[in-house]
Amino acid sequence: MCLYVVWPVAGLLYDLRLRHAERIPATGGVLVVANHVSVLDPLACAMLLYDAGRVPRFLAKDAVFKGLAGTILRSAGQIPVHRGTSAAQSSMRAAEQALADGEAVVIYPEGSVTRDPDWWPMQPRTGAARLALTSDAVVVPLAQWGPQRVHDYHTKQLHLRLRTRADYLVGEPVDLSDLRAQVREGRPITADLLREATDRMMGRVRAQLGEVRGTTPPVAVHPRPGRTAGDLPGSAGAA
Repeated sequence: MCLYVVWPVAGLLYDLRLRHAERIPATGGVLVVANHVSVLDPLACAMLLYDAGRVPRFLAKDAVFKGLAGTILRSAGQIPVHRGTSAAQSSMRAAEQALADGEAVVIYPEGSVTRDPDWWPMQPRTGAARLALTSDAVVVPLAQWGPQRVHDYHTKQLHLRLRTRADYLVGEPVDLSDLRAQVREGRPITADLLREATDRMMGRVRAQLGEVRGTTPPVAVHPRPGRTAGDLPGSAGAA
């Protein structure tokens, strides 16, 4: 049901320019780590993964799981994030199980649309790193650029137009084998370890976004706001 809704809508909204889709494994658990530029960028991202032969599962704030939209999302196996409740950790467990079952999970380490005025990734949280370190999933960095032209989160303006260009660059898998080995050998999953893994993943995403935009990412990273709707459970307070 979700495919019949998302794919046509995304096809009308976006002229998808995809580079290196072959880097998305055809089978097995895949954790796609992406920057977040628009509330509508999951549409283009979903279209990308569908075209690559994978059915994506997104972690999304529970507020969107209401009414018809909620019915569609749940029928498609999307994962609600229950922030600030006793069910908060269930989102991470569901994502861990999806990866263990060989599915493709998409996660935005920033937790919400970037607040950087120039749309570079802001300071990420570490929920994605916890998933990456506690699974054997292939971690694929994804840079996306263009969906913010359809919905500008900063101005809250919607610019509906057909076939807006959206550029996507899939990177080579991020090598976390050394950190995963340390965890298997008993190293605690501390804030420092999570930050090291997060920086490694998001460093790749930032570099790829610079390649897509044809410019060098700034050294300074825009700070994230306080807890926002869409923050991932398990990441609060992790520097």
